[in-house]
Amino acid sequence: MSFRLFLSGWLLLALAVPAIAAPTRPMTADDVLRLETVSSVEISPDGSTVIVTTARMPDVLRGEPNGPFKRRLRHAAGPDDLRDLLPPGMSVTSLGFSPDGQVISFLWAAEGERLAVWGVPRAGGTYRKLAEIGDGNVLAYAWAADGSTLWLIASAAVDRQRELLNQVGFDAVVHEEEPQLNRLFSVRVGDTPDPAPREVAVPGYISALKLLPDGRTAILLSAPSPLVDDSYTSRRALVIDLASGEILRELPTPTKLGDVELSPDGRQLAMIGGIDSSDPDATTLQLADVSTGTLVALNAGAAEAAIDSEWLEDGRLAVIIHEGVHSVLRIYDGTRAAREIDGGDLVLAEIKTGGGRIFVEGSNAHHPNEMFELRDGKFLRWTHHNAWLDELAFGRQRVFRYKARDGQKIEGILIEPVGGIPAGGAPLIIDVHGGPEQHETGGWNTGYSAPGQVAAGRGYAVFLPNYRGSTGYGIDFARQHQGRYTDPEFTDLVDAKRALVAAGIADPQRVGMTGGSYGGYATAWAATAQSEEFVAGVMFVGISNQVSKFGTTDIPHEMRNVHALAWPWDDWQGMLEISPIYYTDRAKTPLLIMHGTEDERVPPGQALELYRAIKVRQPETPLRLVFYPGEGHGNSRAAARYDYNLRMIQWFDAYLKTGDRKAPLPSPSLGLVATPAARPNEPAQPQAIADDTQLP
Repeated sequence: MSFRLFLSGWLLLALAVPAIAAPTRPMTADDVLRLETVSSVEISPDGSTVIVTTARMPDVLRGEPNGPFKRRLRHAAGPDDLRDLLPPGMSVTSLGFSPDGQVISFLWAAEGERLAVWGVPRAGGTYRKLAEIGDGNVLAYAWAADGSTLWLIASAAVDRQRELLNQVGFDAVVHEEEPQLNRLFSVRVGDTPDPAPREVAVPGYISALKLLPDGRTAILLSAPSPLVDDSYTSRRALVIDLASGEILRELPTPTKLGDVELSPDGRQLAMIGGIDSSDPDATTLQLADVSTGTLVALNAGAAEAAIDSEWLEDGRLAVIIHEGVHSVLRIYDGTRAAREIDGGDLVLAEIKTGGGRIFVEGSNAHHPNEMFELRDGKFLRWTHHNAWLDELAFGRQRVFRYKARDGQKIEGILIEPVGGIPAGGAPLIIDVHGGPEQHETGGWNTGYSAPGQVAAGRGYAVFLPNYRGSTGYGIDFARQHQGRYTDPEFTDLVDAKRALVAAGIADPQRVGMTGGSYGGYATAWAATAQSEEFVAGVMFVGISNQVSKFGTTDIPHEMRNVHALAWPWDDWQGMLEISPIYYTDRAKTPLLIMHGTEDERVPPGQALELYRAIKVRQPETPLRLVFYPGEGHGNSRAAARYDYNLRMIQWFDAYLKTGDRKAPLPSPSLGLVATPAARPNEPAQPQAIADDTQLP
């Protein structure tokens, strides 16, 4: 059944955009929901064909079924010329080409079936299934050089007996002792799917496969188990014999592995990884000799982060590098950086090469990821999604730099209110990224949990700081937080507030904070230990108790190796004193806590502990806890994302815009009302109800 969704008390401006140019207006939560972005790009071996998937959330406001991103496969015939290759509604991933470039391959699950490899002729035509594993999902695949075989990484086999036992109530789970290991298969490619895939026994939990040119060996990325902690600390590149699965050698890979790419001649592996067990993130570009295992780091110690890499046919390596908030495309010839192309206002995210061509995905302050071709030393834009963004009034986005109290230089991205900074300063939202081993850039900075331009349209300034612990400034900068947690990490945030106040940008009485994961930890700290500094907080999947978090998270070794540099039992009291729950006696800041019920990284008990402690110790402090059923460490489905965005802005309007810490709680319902469509098969139509609380 389809539904019409009404939002009483909020005007659904974004749903009624006519075909002709509309008056300039600010961005809304509805706009965030309907953004479409480029999610992946692939180039045929001869460079003649470019394909792309574009991603958008289901439009639950118009009656589309709730769910995660939908990805649409399109042929890019040229700039601004995209043509659909598949029927509407098919959401596909993992694009590829057959070695001769004549077949476009992808992963897709037909209704009632499991994920399988499908193909469609490059010239157009009917799509068909190329390879499947009857008792599991295909997770990744690689074409053999002659196109006769597909190598598949598949999920663990379905245990039919276990399913039957579950149905009659025997559904106990033995924690961490029943690992579901992926499997490796070879499948012949023909007119119909191979009915007898050949399984090759492989070690551990495999997650990626790179075939060597000899056709007899391959490189597998493997960890001891599916545990996330193992993926951080113990994932390795193994050279295996494809006939037997025998490990021929293990390459001396870093403890953290990010992007891994095999050179065209099969002699070198380009790896973006860490340099030791306490490296916060995979940011160092390294070359491994496949035959000897010799490892050479190309940008170790540089104040930058390698993001993505691709080999060119001539053996050179193209790499996206982030230097703080900016990005460049760097070409390595051997170990020498031979060329560098500045991204300008474009922040590069991913790169693809083929047939002598280079394409990148990138965003800037006015649009999310689009596709660009490097041509004559410049980035030529090929896709223009979300044309309606041109109708919106954006707040100015720029870099803001300041000095912390100990003299350390910090920078971040400032989004000014639409119309500029008012006299006396604007209400300010400090939007703190997670990790903390991540970094903010000058690209697109608005999302369901990132207030960005939606907040700017409602009169807020938004600052996204690259506080200590952030990547993009070199390993030394990223390590400054280790073993220290809240100082200097969170004193950097207070210093950001003071610098923005001194610059006349922020109203000192109206500064709030939001963030997810580690940013949620910062928000909880701001609402407790630093409550006098911040008038409102919106905490998402955040940490409140470092002791109990260690005992319940799926990354205990990562906590020790990268963040604390110690175990909790080394100093129980010290771990408590860097926990927001320890300071709930100071909690005067109105705090909205939101969390997914299935979060394993920061389990939802963290939210409940903080809520309960503040509720008991500071019952007068405005406080709300919202759980999202079925969501994990971040919301993946459209309705939960939209709900989150509305609640975040509603909370800041109630407490931050007014500066009133004692304002009454907003309505918990948001005024959402769903009504069935007039006819069961009639698509729901957008409707708006306007009243005195319209968006500006």
